[in-house]
Amino acid sequence: MNRVASIERKTSESSVKLSLDLDGTGKSNISTSVPFFDHLLTAFSKHSMIDLNVESSGDTDIDIHHTVEDTAIVLGQAIKQALGDKNSISRFGDATVPLDEALVRAVVDLSGRPFLSHTGEPAGFELHLIGGHFTGSMVRHVFEAICLNADMTVHITVLDGRDPHHVAETEFKAFARALRKAVEKDPRAVGIPSTKGTL
Repeated sequence: MNRVASIERKTSESSVKLSLDLDGTGKSNISTSVPFFDHLLTAFSKHSMIDLNVESSGDTDIDIHHTVEDTAIVLGQAIKQALGDKNSISRFGDATVPLDEALVRAVVDLSGRPFLSHTGEPAGFELHLIGGHFTGSMVRHVFEAICLNADMTVHITVLDGRDPHHVAETEFKAFARALRKAVEKDPRAVGIPSTKGTL
């Protein structure tokens, strides 16, 4: 069974078209009209091995918030849709990733329960304009939207880092690597990886 999804979302604030393949090779075609977010999603696709196509636009003349948030919502929805019944998935994944001075640990549980623990970003990170347009606070907000809409538990811990670009990018790479492990099929597993029988 192909683990793919394609979703469109339109509001008065944004328009999002997104498709993905969980069993891809990390190919991406990203255009969100927010350059640094394009950079982060491209890194996410490459390191998760999820093929990802995104075309988003919105009222970025006001702020990038709506376009970025709505894209993250759709990404979470698409991951959930593509996972289907989660039969024989590994379920758990973890990764610790460096980028120069930055170091981030991410742990993913495709639990069916949305929860985000997000700690360790350096003081002032949330106020920094990365690339002059992407506020650092949006990094956490993106992960919140993905977790809530994909029904996954995610722990992201920034262990070290000074440069906001490096910190944000490493968070996305660590999350991608952890998610890659979690969505992989376990050749030894039979059925749903939960004693409850459902995720």
